[in-house]
Amino acid sequence: MRILLVLMGYFLCTGCYEKQRVCSDFRTGTFEFEALSGTEVFKTTITRNDSIEIDFFQGKSDTSSIRWINDCEYVLKKINPKNQAEKKAILIKILTTDKDDYTFEFSEVGKTQKSKATARKIK
Repeated sequence: MRILLVLMGYFLCTGCYEKQRVCSDFRTGTFEFEALSGTEVFKTTITRNDSIEIDFFQGKSDTSSIRWINDCEYVLKKINPKNQAEKKAILIKILTTDKDDYTFEFSEVGKTQKSKATARKIK
């Protein structure tokens, strides 16, 4: 009976444990993430400061402005969009953080369909 009570106490204390999210650690820096499109994996490198994000993908760079909503959410908007699709803002929400990486979801602002990815801080 005593063992049962100890186990129940343990599971009550750890079962609801939520990982701490420290989004401020990922507000600036250089990051890499890979995304799957069909059967191909694409690697992107991102350099971000407080107000600008530069994406490096397949030898090309793209610059976006950042508007922070809170420590874990921000909106990206391309500075020099080349077409109508690039004019659409992207909402990024950091879901979980770990020592050197974070998992995030992203979608066009106003859309319900979201995608997830994990980025790793390299600098």
